[in-house]
Amino acid sequence: HNNNNNMRSAFILVLLAITAIYGLPNGRPNPKDRKFKSQVVETLLSKFSSRLKDRDINTIFQNCFPNTLDTTVDYFGTWEKFPASFVITGDIPAMWLRDSTNQLLPYMELLKSDPKLQQLVLGAVHLQAYFVKSDPYANAFVNAPLNQTHHSVDQVTPEASPIVWESKYELDSLAAFLKLSYIYWQSSGDVSFIKTKEWADAVTTVMNTIKLQQRGTLEAFGDEDYTFQRFTRTTTETLYSEGLMAPVGRCGLVKSAFRPSDDATMLPFLIPANAMASVGLLNISLMLDKVGLWPNISKEAKRLGNEIRDAIFQHAVIEHPIYGKILAYEINGFGSANLMDDANVPSLLSLPYLGFIARDDPLYLRTRKFVLSNSNPYRFAGKAGVGIGGPHVGLNMIWPMSIVMQAMTSNDKTEIQGLLNTLKATTANTGFMHESFDVNDPNNFTRPWFAWANGLFGQLILQLAREHPDLIF
Repeated sequence: HNNNNNMRSAFILVLLAITAIYGLPNGRPNPKDRKFKSQVVETLLSKFSSRLKDRDINTIFQNCFPNTLDTTVDYFGTWEKFPASFVITGDIPAMWLRDSTNQLLPYMELLKSDPKLQQLVLGAVHLQAYFVKSDPYANAFVNAPLNQTHHSVDQVTPEASPIVWESKYELDSLAAFLKLSYIYWQSSGDVSFIKTKEWADAVTTVMNTIKLQQRGTLEAFGDEDYTFQRFTRTTTETLYSEGLMAPVGRCGLVKSAFRPSDDATMLPFLIPANAMASVGLLNISLMLDKVGLWPNISKEAKRLGNEIRDAIFQHAVIEHPIYGKILAYEINGFGSANLMDDANVPSLLSLPYLGFIARDDPLYLRTRKFVLSNSNPYRFAGKAGVGIGGPHVGLNMIWPMSIVMQAMTSNDKTEIQGLLNTLKATTANTGFMHESFDVNDPNNFTRPWFAWANGLFGQLILQLAREHPDLIF
């Protein structure tokens, strides 16, 4: 009898190990404390709750998908005659252009069913346009609609305005504004913002900035339009040589002083950011042609988008001794390349997600194989999981964002299932995504409230519902 009990206990333990039930907690704020409410979002959550077969995955989805709406909408109203939405990144009270775009992407397919949600995203488009026009070299801003100001101690050219939270020039921040504009229009059909001079001026500002940042270092020497210096002990937090980036030669690509992780680039032609900018410009051109507005802007966006795209394939494809022809992470236009990938999007891993290249393209597949191998210096493996990190929080720290992106760019059900298992095992029993976790101990993590990663998990589940419903339902 005892033996039977022991066997039964052992069997249950095996079952638990296979299905890995964590009993994760519901972490949403009380309804009265939620910053923005959408009945359409609640209906979607309820629908998924009744269908998702893994209860922990369901809990994470219920927590993560509405996290941006629940917790990060710090202003929603009318400001400077337009709708305005100030969306903070989470535990930092500022609005990043990149983060806010990514935080709102999960809700795009719901816009036509919810006018208020549509207005929220429209408000973010208008506010981003205002920010980009104010300072195209800033990556994050304070809540201007509430008259917040911030005094920067960084030494920056051009001098930071009081609405700037941080002045790190990141090409993907400008691309994020283009992306939100295009996907909002595509999802809603609303052309109101496109008709405004303010929005058109912001797009022109993006293109003018891009053209200045295509200049070679010596070509721009003594006439630099951007420099950045910060007093710090962390080398990735500042630029060198009196605030300049590493030298580059003009080749059609666009410099980026910092990466989407907010770390300084080693070589300024950051390929994933260039890919995202190319897609953004070409999509803006497509949109303007469809709606029949701003033909000169459309023509220039198309020219620039194609120039950048051609330059990537001409200069950033590198022969790797193991993987053959792959895309470099960064290059300098002089023949040097930095072969790696970082967890933050845009990344090499995320290129199909960005719309730059097909998931089954041989060049992407070879690059992906490299990125997910030990040849990538920022791919870490330990008892808690395998994934990509980056210099931002240091070695042996995996970013859940990279695990989500690996799943979003895979067609292999076994691979995706394994990645879902890792994601649910590494929330430190919070039921939320974090910025990063220790490869051997998920309880050692950074940023308990990181809305972008939460939203990205929500996007993954929506994608799986379309592409592999049998995996999750």
